Amino acid sequence: MQSFDTLIKNGTLITAADRFRADIGIRDGRIVALGEGLGDLHDDSPDNAQVVAKEVIDATGLWVMPGGIDAHCHLDQPLGDGAVMADGFVTGTRSAAAGGTTTVIPFAAQFKGQSLRAAVDDYHRRSDGQAMIDYAFHMIVTDPTEAVLRDELPALIEEGYSSFKIYLTYDDLKLNDREVLKVLALARREGAMVMVHAENADCIAYLTELLESQGRTAPHYHAEAHSAIAEREATHRAISLAELIDVPLLIVHVSGPEAIEQIRWAQGRGLRVYGETCPQYLMLTAADLEADGFEGAKCLCSPPPRNKAAQEAVWQALENGVFQVFSSDHAPFRFDDDKGKKLHGESASFAHVPNGIPGLETRLAILFSEGVIKQRIDATRFVALTATNPAKIYGLYPRKGTIAIGSDADLTLWDPEARVTVRNADLHHGVDYTPYEGLELSGRVALTLCRGRVVSRDGRPTGRPGDGLFLRCDRPTPARPRGESKGF
Repeated sequence: MQSFDTLIKNGTLITAADRFRADIGIRDGRIVALGEGLGDLHDDSPDNAQVVAKEVIDATGLWVMPGGIDAHCHLDQPLGDGAVMADGFVTGTRSAAAGGTTTVIPFAAQFKGQSLRAAVDDYHRRSDGQAMIDYAFHMIVTDPTEAVLRDELPALIEEGYSSFKIYLTYDDLKLNDREVLKVLALARREGAMVMVHAENADCIAYLTELLESQGRTAPHYHAEAHSAIAEREATHRAISLAELIDVPLLIVHVSGPEAIEQIRWAQGRGLRVYGETCPQYLMLTAADLEADGFEGAKCLCSPPPRNKAAQEAVWQALENGVFQVFSSDHAPFRFDDDKGKKLHGESASFAHVPNGIPGLETRLAILFSEGVIKQRIDATRFVALTATNPAKIYGLYPRKGTIAIGSDADLTLWDPEARVTVRNADLHHGVDYTPYEGLELSGRVALTLCRGRVVSRDGRPTGRPGDGLFLRCDRPTPARPRGESKGF
């Protein structure tokens, strides 16, 4: 009889395509068997005492899904303004595991004037021996010099860093349109996936200057400065530049209907444009930035949360397929910290407050409760958004993102009957708050396995730093252009 390291029995398996009852046999960190009655003893068994698994996990009443992939999060990312992120790879991956995520893809960020290779090497130094779950890197390209485009970026893509992010806003990060065209052309030639932070820098700068001149500097004015129109314009511009080059791209952290309309328009024309959104655009609104005093800074991120109508538009886009990816955009800054949200003090203008909110540990629970349990999306769509599609878009499929023979045994066992109240005291990140404090959720992750190892049990991490493996990513199939080479 076949032997396993771990046998998961009696669960309801859910993938991006199917829902079925089966047992899972795991050996050497991979799924090696799927079937009914694995390990059951029968009267005609030659040896009723035979051990078929070192560990048997009874998943009766539980839903067994692929481990989550958080394809957009920031961990120990160096910043140029003196701010320090609250999560490195130890606390970040610990928190991710507790929430059912088994792979994270944070960013190796290039500073202007810096070698891109140096940025990637530095990020390896920061992450080496730290992660409790598996991880890959995106790159952030801020300075596409001739040397970067000719030598460094093609070599890095070949080595397994097959996705990178560009910005259309922030003075220290943004590219102009000519630079965008150059990196898009390179991505087309090399088969890389491009992620775009789409907000119009000049619109934001103009509105910020106007608001500050009127003394309107409290955190909630951030939402006015980062207008939905600025997001819409930059989204349309990014799509247009990608159409000119004929290269796919993904618009990240989409906040509302203005940008959604642009993505839907592109998809309706047959363009390979993908969309991503995040929990903050389902659960928060601009009103959350209006909390007393400086408290609104806890919910300050870019693009900002919009209003209830925008929330509904985001839900509809999750339901109808406009969005392919649901990520956290975890950007962890402590609130009561002079290297966090209070970097420039409580009286600082919104323009000088570090952008971002935490969400690694709560991402899956929020979508499961508010989406699946409340029947806004079905469980197969949940798996597609949180695991399978990210694995495909970023070159990790089928090793990650599915339950199949030969895939890594990255699995989450969900109890759909459980009830949980979000409390920062119960979370495992390094941040001193959660914007979802007190939120009542249905369903919870009972067990998380990364490559067959239990890394979280009942929301408590059990992994160790260094257990996680660095993943080299293939050139993703969704990054392939539609047509023949244009000579770019």
